Amino acid sequence: MNKVIGPLGHRFFWIKKTGNIVAHRFGMPAGIESTKEEDFAIYIELKPYDPEEIEMTTFEYGQYAEDFAQATSWRFDPDTGQIVFSYPDPNDPDHEQPIYQRPLTDQIRPSSN
Repeated sequence: MNKVIGPLGHRFFWIKKTGNIVAHRFGMPAGIESTKEEDFAIYIELKPYDPEEIEMTTFEYGQYAEDFAQATSWRFDPDTGQIVFSYPDPNDPDHEQPIYQRPLTDQIRPSSN
């Protein structure tokens, strides 16, 4: 199989039980996509984990760019496998406990019904 150079989206490796992210690849305009097995051989952060404990999620290049730019943190919901973001609260800027929610871009996107 030939490897193709193309845009690479954000890639996250997260613990299935908790949703906590243990390794992350930033999106980039060009690169060669790798497999989970190849990434486990490369990423030092993944060495302590059994691959069965870790979920890999890759987004399209630019997907959720505004959410990543605006959010203070993100993680994965272990029940749904979906990414959730914590955004700053302009009414309570000192609030330290993150409140996670679906990406705002998904919340404001018109439904296709």
